[in-house]
Amino acid sequence: MGDEGGFPPPGYAVGVVGLGLMGGSLAASLRQAWPQARILGVSRRAETLDWAVGRGWIDDGGTSLPEVLAGVQLAVLATPVRTIIEQVKEADGLLPPGAVLTDVGSTKLEVVAAMSRTGRPDQCVGGHPMCGRESRGLEAAEPDLYRGATWVLCPSRATAPGTVQVVSSLARAVGARPLILDAAEHDAIVARTSHLPYLAASALARAVAEAVPERDLRALSAGGYRDTTRLAASDVSMMLDILLTNRAHVLAGLQALQQQLGKIEQALASGDEPGLAVLLEGARQSRRVP
Repeated sequence: MGDEGGFPPPGYAVGVVGLGLMGGSLAASLRQAWPQARILGVSRRAETLDWAVGRGWIDDGGTSLPEVLAGVQLAVLATPVRTIIEQVKEADGLLPPGAVLTDVGSTKLEVVAAMSRTGRPDQCVGGHPMCGRESRGLEAAEPDLYRGATWVLCPSRATAPGTVQVVSSLARAVGARPLILDAAEHDAIVARTSHLPYLAASALARAVAEAVPERDLRALSAGGYRDTTRLAASDVSMMLDILLTNRAHVLAGLQALQQQLGKIEQALASGDEPGLAVLLEGARQSRRVP
C-alpha cells in the first residue's frame, strides 16, 4: 500500500461518512497508506468519533455532514445504501469545487442515478469494495479489510476520467484492485453472488429453526449448518437496504434458485437416482470459488 506518484499531496483531506465496519476499516487503512493526508470522520455518535480519534484512525470529525465535507477533497459515503442516496443530495451542496464524491454501497444503480442528478456528476463515481463480513460496527473494523478485494467502480456517462483515477488510487492504496463496471451489470451479478446467498441462508436458518429444537440443533449440527447459514447473521437493516434497492435482480435470482430446488425435489420425490446424481454432480463441478 502507499501513494502513487506523490498522490495525495500533503494536507489532502478525506472525509469518511459512516464509521462502521466499512468506513472504520477504510479510515484505519488510509491512515497507514496516506500518512500525509488528513482523515476526517462523520458519525452520528460523538463516542464513535472519540474512539476513532483515540485509535489514531481519524484526525478529527463531526456528527453531521456540514461539519466535515466543506473542507475535504475526497468524500466517501460508507452508510447504508438508502442513506447514501439521501446523503449524495446533501453532499452536493457542501463539497468544495473540484472535490470527488464516491461511496462503498453494495448496490449501485440507484446510487449512480442519484450522483448523476447532482450539480457535479463529473466528480462522482459509485464504488463497491467486494469485502466485508456479517459483523458490524467500528469495533469490527480492521486496517486489512480491503486488502486483496475487488473494488468495483461504476462511473456514469458524465464521470470525468480524473475522478475515476482518484478513486482508483484510493482503492489501490488500501490494497484493493479497481474494476470498472456498468452499474446495472454490477447489480445483476451481485444479486446472484451476494444477495441471493444471504436469502438462501436466511431461508435455511428459518426452516431448521421451525423443525429442530435448539437443544438438538446444538448437539446435532456441525460445520455444514454453520457454514451455510453464516450469512443469515448479517445486519438486517443493512440487508433490507440492499434488497430493496436491487429488488428486480434479486427476484430474478430467487426464481432461478426455486427452479433449481424444484428440479432436485422432483428427482428426489420420484427416486430418480441417476437424475439426482446429474444435478448434484453438475453443481459440484460448476462451483467456482475465487
